[in-house]
Amino acid sequence: MTNEKPADDSASLLLDQQLCFALYAAQRAVTAAYRPLLDELGLTYPQYLVLLVLWERGETTVKELAAALRLDYGTVSPLLKRLEAAGLVRRERSARDERSVLVAVTGRGEKLRERAQCVPASLLAATELAEAEVARLREELWQLTRKAEAAADRSR
Repeated sequence: MTNEKPADDSASLLLDQQLCFALYAAQRAVTAAYRPLLDELGLTYPQYLVLLVLWERGETTVKELAAALRLDYGTVSPLLKRLEAAGLVRRERSARDERSVLVAVTGRGEKLRERAQCVPASLLAATELAEAEVARLREELWQLTRKAEAAADRSR
């Protein structure tokens, strides 16, 4: 048995020492950096993410869209309503499965894709991040995501 005192745990409860807070602050800052770029397109950041999935995958179900965005149906549905009201997407029941709703980009949404092509490069320029730095950060964040999801699954 040693006579060592336990480590001081007070530092573990400092806000700036929290991984979750650093991620939260970074997410808010990145979203704020996107705002002027997306304002030019008439989109919010979550709407932009929805369109990114649809531009990449084409017509998809609401369920698949929600899974790709890691959001629940109740969060995706209002986003889709606003995008549909803006004429950027269309929703319709699947002929094969009435329970399933399909979402697709409209012609107007496809035209917006052309204007959105400059957003990723503009964000890099605005943040002064090099492509290699972004790639490294993205990979580290995806690793963290996988580990956090596994930890959450273990605790269920």
